[in-house]
Amino acid sequence: MTGVVLADALAGWLGPARSTDLPIALVLDAPLEVDVDALVATLFAEHGRSLVRLARLFVDDRNAAEDLVQEAFIRLARNVGRVRDPARTPAYLRSIVLNLARDENRRGLVSMRHRSRLVQDSATMDEDELVVREDQRRVLDALRELPVRQRTCLVLRYYDELSPDAIAETLGISRNSVKTHLQRGLDALEQRLATAVVA
Repeated sequence: MTGVVLADALAGWLGPARSTDLPIALVLDAPLEVDVDALVATLFAEHGRSLVRLARLFVDDRNAAEDLVQEAFIRLARNVGRVRDPARTPAYLRSIVLNLARDENRRGLVSMRHRSRLVQDSATMDEDELVVREDQRRVLDALRELPVRQRTCLVLRYYDELSPDAIAETLGISRNSVKTHLQRGLDALEQRLATAVVA
């Protein structure tokens, strides 16, 4: 049940996930030599805003999230030859953003769960923030309070719809670790949501 609620909240916040996010022409008619500038421009136009919102689940402010997304597009442009399936390029970008956010938090950025809600200033709110229902907002707030690894596994599972094996490969951890993080994350999310409803 919590997984369905989480998937709904993430879709409300990030927009719907699509397995073939690229225009069909780019996938079917893609020549061996890819026009990197056109690919990056297309992906940025279609996914830039949702990637910033994704990064905001992991870093403290919008500027940091935008910087992470910009770096993700730079890395994609440098490594576009490594992408075997062009239809999975948006998922590849999301993985880059998640890895960059994790690295940024390791370097000492204060994560959302440590930030006082009183410090939140209206000037830092996203103008590109989608309007989400109150129940989705509660789920997203509870998700932000989870440890980064649990949050990452949950986003990859319930937004990107990756299998535990694919998550393990993306994050460089074992399948059993992924399953543990998913279970603990869902349990903690369910507990936080239950206490939020009672309060």
